Amino acid sequence: MTASGTFGYGLEFADFVDLEKLGGFIVKGTTLKAREGNPYPRSAETPMGMLNAVGLQNKGVDYFAEKIYPELKDLKTNVLVNVSGACIEDYVATAEKVAALDGIPGIELNISCPNVKQGGMAFGVMPASAAEVVSAVRKVYPKTLIVKLSPNVTDIAEIARAVEGAGADSVSLINTLLGMAIDSEKRRPILSTVTGGMSGPAVKPIALRMVWQVANAVKIPVVGMGGITNGKDAIEFLLAGASAIEVGTANFMNPAVTGEIVDYIEDYLVRHNFSSVDEIIGGLQL
Repeated sequence: MTASGTFGYGLEFADFVDLEKLGGFIVKGTTLKAREGNPYPRSAETPMGMLNAVGLQNKGVDYFAEKIYPELKDLKTNVLVNVSGACIEDYVATAEKVAALDGIPGIELNISCPNVKQGGMAFGVMPASAAEVVSAVRKVYPKTLIVKLSPNVTDIAEIARAVEGAGADSVSLINTLLGMAIDSEKRRPILSTVTGGMSGPAVKPIALRMVWQVANAVKIPVVGMGGITNGKDAIEFLLAGASAIEVGTANFMNPAVTGEIVDYIEDYLVRHNFSSVDEIIGGLQL
């Protein structure tokens, strides 16, 4: 699949990759109301990756339902919506609206958002707050509920177990790591928000470790992401225990990369005499 925020609404990449060749794609972060996002500059290149502080810029869930959904609903793949919010009520209301769209089989809940009612701390950094928002959404959302976990925590397995207990069907990880960049000549931060989310190849070893830890801590499927730039990377995440993978930053470097990764996985299975990708999931030999 593709990671939210790196693939637009999917349609933007249709000239580069056959969308129906993918297991699915996750549209950009969608909120209850339209958001302008953060002021510029809100991205910065880093060694082996990038920082972003876009701030969930989008036109809101109603715009998605009315303008974008009609163009996606007949695609023969899984179109998922990344749902974000500033309070639990936002998450619930947005999830309810997405649930009404027959052609959307699931959502990915972004619990890395700051909880404005609790002083700005992200929902996903504490087991109790993570479970609270997942439980609230679970009550109104009957389809597949994937919860996207933040790596900016002490024990990600503990958070994963909390959302599993609250009703998550699956967890995806990792979201971006918190980082920053400085312009030494101007002696100022490069991002308008000072800090931002780091992604790209540099985060892969951390993501791989966290996916392995979580896959061994929960019974629900794990979706792995973080620094996947080619088919070899994808196989490593599957071996670590991921049942599926998402490709993010690599889409900016090579918009056709997801199709190439699908081809690599199929070739890998043939070369190693596996009849299904299921046979390699969690197949790391210790």
